Amino acid sequence: MNDKRVLVTGGAGFIGSNLANHLAGDNDVIAVDDCYLGTPENLADDVEFVETSVVDDDYPADVDVVFHLAALSSRNMHESDPGRGCRVNVEGFVNAVERARNEGCETVVYASTSSIYGSRTEPSPESMDVEAHTAYEASKLARERYAEYYANHHEMNVAGLRFFSVYQGFGGNEEHKGEYANTIAQFTDAIASGEAPELFGDGSQTRDFTHVDDVVRGCELAADHELTGVYNVGTEEAYSFNEMVAMINDALGTDVDPAYIECPFDGYVHDTMADASKFRDATGWEPAIDFETGVERVCAPYRDEDPESDRVRLDGD
Repeated sequence: MNDKRVLVTGGAGFIGSNLANHLAGDNDVIAVDDCYLGTPENLADDVEFVETSVVDDDYPADVDVVFHLAALSSRNMHESDPGRGCRVNVEGFVNAVERARNEGCETVVYASTSSIYGSRTEPSPESMDVEAHTAYEASKLARERYAEYYANHHEMNVAGLRFFSVYQGFGGNEEHKGEYANTIAQFTDAIASGEAPELFGDGSQTRDFTHVDDVVRGCELAADHELTGVYNVGTEEAYSFNEMVAMINDALGTDVDPAYIECPFDGYVHDTMADASKFRDATGWEPAIDFETGVERVCAPYRDEDPESDRVRLDGD
């Protein structure tokens, strides 16, 4: 993508800031975020930042492309305040798309979720039946229906990407999420500090872990190809939490055993794996970062021997 005026909602958050920073080298990028779970410290200097909510009207909408990533991005956020979750995730989506449409924008890429597939050890295709078991999932399915409306009624290019377990680590733009960060980031931070990461059940649950760099490429490709519909963005490989902890220990040179606790959530998704063939066929996208390389990247800052580093330095302790 080149020489476009781009709006990234949720642009100071984890995925949004990575996308905004990536696009800013060749495009005019506006990042909108209310800083509920984002921070402008994630953004490069050449990204224009506007602090406001997507349900408001005081941010630029005269753009060529909208990447709508703003959301209350976990089940716990929604269950604690379902009304706010609906306003941000559904009303905020409609508001952002409608305002941009009125300015002549025809291309929208938005975040959906793989959680709607439930627990599956087999690859999940977009064609399978999905259900909402949490308010978070209901809000993302509502987005998909509104996106269908904008595509059918207004003939817009509206692509929903169902992300699978996106990660980068606290050395990237994920640290501000804290307890809402991906488990790789949380477990690595705990293990590097000599603390036992807490795994639900016996640690056999699996995830299709997808590095944020691959997700950013996927977002850009969806816009470049002016896609419409829903698409999975995942690696088509799954690793258990036990395997993940072992890989973190190997990368850090540590030997910290996990603590196994009872899962406190109803409807916890035990297993996920993407079938990304539809997206691959449409764009040529392939994940470039395998999980072993991704874990090494997450762990690398903790092995930094730079005395200016604010990370735990394992070497020379």
